Amino acid sequence: MAAITLTQVSKSFETTAVISDVSLDIADGEFCVLVGPSGSGKSTLLRLMAGLEAVSSGRVHMGGRDVTHSAPKDRDIAMVFQSYALYPQMTVRENMGFGLKLLKRPAADIRRRVDDAARMLNLQELMERRPAALSGGQRQRVAMGRAMVREPAAFLFDEPLSNLDAALRASVRAEIRAMHQRSKTTSVYVTHDQVEAMTMGDRIVVLRGGRIEQVGTPVALYDRPVNRFVANFIGSPAMNFLDLAVARDGQGAYAMVGTARLPLPDAVVGSSPRERIVLGLRPEHLLLNPPAGHNVVLNAEVGEIEFTGAQSQITVSTAAGPLTVCAADRPALRAGEQVPLGVDTSRLHFFDFDTELRLGPAG
Repeated sequence: MAAITLTQVSKSFETTAVISDVSLDIADGEFCVLVGPSGSGKSTLLRLMAGLEAVSSGRVHMGGRDVTHSAPKDRDIAMVFQSYALYPQMTVRENMGFGLKLLKRPAADIRRRVDDAARMLNLQELMERRPAALSGGQRQRVAMGRAMVREPAAFLFDEPLSNLDAALRASVRAEIRAMHQRSKTTSVYVTHDQVEAMTMGDRIVVLRGGRIEQVGTPVALYDRPVNRFVANFIGSPAMNFLDLAVARDGQGAYAMVGTARLPLPDAVVGSSPRERIVLGLRPEHLLLNPPAGHNVVLNAEVGEIEFTGAQSQITVSTAAGPLTVCAADRPALRAGEQVPLGVDTSRLHFFDFDTELRLGPAG
């Protein structure tokens, strides 16, 4: 196993900067997820760790060794790609052991490692099949097994589940986490899917435009996003945002959310002349038909209702703007119906209107 350290790493292709001054410490045995929208630089950053791309500036260390200019084969890493890249003429056993065979490992050692990986990934009954006789999920497990048999210091995963359907993604995702729990090998996992990131990562690195926006545990990113971008990207359904005017009277600073008065904490407005703020409301922190005495209640008109199984996502119109509400199970509502909507004021997020940076403490 090995810790991975990036120090002021940058990468440019001709005049286009793809990665800009990224510094990151990944602990030995950690499962770290790189997440961000398309073009954020997450796959490029992974390729810089692997040595598949040369850094333009900065240093890369693995296991305490400076590997900035080392070839991939000298970094003691194994990669799992979106493409399975299996040899169609070889059996599962042959595919999994081929890399070790090229390294001229003893046949007994190859068999032991392949059998151990097959047991871990439940591939024992498939060992004599060829890739054409396997499902997508099985092929991806074979690709993972091929990486595992190398017993590397670090695993690098580049969107390995993108080609799988939803059910298979959930299954293979669980297998990758189980594999990590057993092996405790340092793992870096690239995905554009924030649900994957939240369910898999010990820590998540959120990237945008080749820069790190925030690094933290899934809970920290959900509870305390550092800016509007992270708040919008982490969480499903996405956070609601309302542009509010700041007012003041003898009772202090406040904003009107529709017809409801929302007192603003000093930590949010302080003594600054701030005139506008952005209020963030997670859909799961809005309550349809709240109990009497709820302090902030909006009048809402029901729009689209999407039933997803365990919950329903409901779009409503309010005087403050459109909102998405996440409701448990299946509330008996119809499009066009008027309903009261409660705001959980203990779970509010505030952002600066101009810089989009977080204001004040988490709710």
